[in-house]
Amino acid sequence: MKPSIAMNETRRHSSLISRYALIAVSIGAIAGLFAWTGGWIRWPSTQQALTPARLIDAFEADTSPHPGFRRNHAKGVCVSGHFESNGNGAQLSRASVFKAGVVPLVGRLSAPGFDPTQEDDTAMVRSFALRFTTSDGEQWRMAMNSVPIFAVRTPEALYQQLAALRPDAASGRVDPAKMEMFLEKHPETKAFHEWLASHPASSNFYNASYFSINAFRFTNAQGNTRFVRWSVVPDATYQPVSAAMTRDPDFLAHDLSKRLERGPVRWNLMITPAAPGDPTNDATRVWPQERELHRVDAGVLVIDKAESQIDGACRDINFDPLVLPAGIEPSDDPLLAARSSAYAVSFNRRTREEAQAAQSANTRR
Repeated sequence: MKPSIAMNETRRHSSLISRYALIAVSIGAIAGLFAWTGGWIRWPSTQQALTPARLIDAFEADTSPHPGFRRNHAKGVCVSGHFESNGNGAQLSRASVFKAGVVPLVGRLSAPGFDPTQEDDTAMVRSFALRFTTSDGEQWRMAMNSVPIFAVRTPEALYQQLAALRPDAASGRVDPAKMEMFLEKHPETKAFHEWLASHPASSNFYNASYFSINAFRFTNAQGNTRFVRWSVVPDATYQPVSAAMTRDPDFLAHDLSKRLERGPVRWNLMITPAAPGDPTNDATRVWPQERELHRVDAGVLVIDKAESQIDGACRDINFDPLVLPAGIEPSDDPLLAARSSAYAVSFNRRTREEAQAAQSANTRR
């Protein structure tokens, strides 16, 4: 990976449409990069397969090359700590991570976007990815965003959004008319846009709430099954970004490091069960607010260390949200069912690029 981050003001997006579109398409760390795991999608007009490789090609076509970096959420920071489970989650899932006790974790805090040199004030969303590893060797990986819903419902829509974002060859800019056409064709994106407009980005990584976005199926020791979504809620009080903070193009990572010098940061892991009729296959739709009255506080996430993503503990982790322990399964959400294969392609490309760069450097010595 690159040894340092050079900032470039010319990459800022001034157009509301292009700015919104960039965030919408790149949200979800840790939740973009979709393709079917059990085959592929075929377009009716051409019968051309939408494979994981083609989808990631589309991500790459919308930016200049950044070898060795993630194709989305390219700028981030590694974190580590532990999960203090209080045992309450066991009423919903038999997963060993919910037994009372402490589980170590490694994570990554990031902002959406293709460019690792982008300035932090361009990001309207924060993202949080985690890998829990229990004493019995099971893992639970998750990828969350600071928005409770996703911009599009299907991999097809994501691919179409990427096409609309592709810069014009002559001007190098996104064509707002293409994005307008996309938004007209996909009115479900309106809810995401409205949420962003009414929730300014948090001033820090550690004072934002993060959401699973997709639904999952939990099964407890008695064999009872519930669909759930979850969120992590910070101890720190939310504050929006201030103008003074944006003078530092890397304020998110810098402020996190300074905060951790005073001690750990914490979030409560809150699990929200669905009720009959709540959508489990559509990440663009929120569940009724009253569901939060029945959410379960499963314990506390504690982060006590941050380090560079260049050589930190999260560098070589693929935060595939389908890596799940016994007692947790994916729902029928088409985005969840599609993510693993494309994540693998992206991971393989960036690690291959790193290996090639290292080999080249050794050859020159």
